[in-house]
Amino acid sequence: MNRNECTVTRYLKIVRAGLAEYNYLGGFHYRQSAGCAHTAIYAMTDTHPVRSRFCPVVGVIVYMMPTAHVELRNIATGGMFCGFGDRRLQLQMVNKYIRRIARVIIEPRYRGLGLAGRLVAETMPQIGVPIIEAMSVMGVVHPFFERAGMKRYEAKPSAGSIRLIEALGMVGIDEAEFIDPQSIQDKLEGLGGSEVAFIERQMNDFLQGYGKRRRMPPGIERTRYILSKLTARPLYYIWFNNDLELCPPGC
Repeated sequence: MNRNECTVTRYLKIVRAGLAEYNYLGGFHYRQSAGCAHTAIYAMTDTHPVRSRFCPVVGVIVYMMPTAHVELRNIATGGMFCGFGDRRLQLQMVNKYIRRIARVIIEPRYRGLGLAGRLVAETMPQIGVPIIEAMSVMGVVHPFFERAGMKRYEAKPSAGSIRLIEALGMVGIDEAEFIDPQSIQDKLEGLGGSEVAFIERQMNDFLQGYGKRRRMPPGIERTRYILSKLTARPLYYIWFNNDLELCPPGC
């Protein structure tokens, strides 16, 4: 047992919780939203006699119903949920056998101790379904889902993203430069007439699938938004509970 385990983690306990515990830490998540549609919430609490007075909840994990259609789920499960021919039956099977991890939040003062992975690993078997899944754009930076035993699948870029990336390359803007929006914007503003018309057409085509954003005027804000979409490909994670069986329709 290392020093951190002796002084901190041995006092931590995972318990079934609710919205009060989620709301206690919800402001620390990069996507702030209410967890009202949850199917289960677990909290990690600090039982240390002193620390518990100031930080009673140090972590929280929120489980929700699964998204109806996920392309990488079909790859990860070998098409297990898309071969029934009846979309209603397919949805019933997805809702019966899958739950989704929607949020994992650790109080900032307790980060770096592997607590996110511990929350995932220790709560997944308690949900009572054969499959747990999660999606995250932060998975490369914070690989705690994999450390908890989940398998990662990476989405391929969309056809629209590929077309725009190739178009930017044709005017001298390499994909490796996408981390610096201002540098990209400077290059866009330095393009010649025919190149400007070409890239504007490509960017406008790309934005057509993003609602009101499709009318964004040229400028740094549009460039930042487009680059965020070109670089943020969600990672899909899946975990199979080998103690529970998937029952095919009619069993």
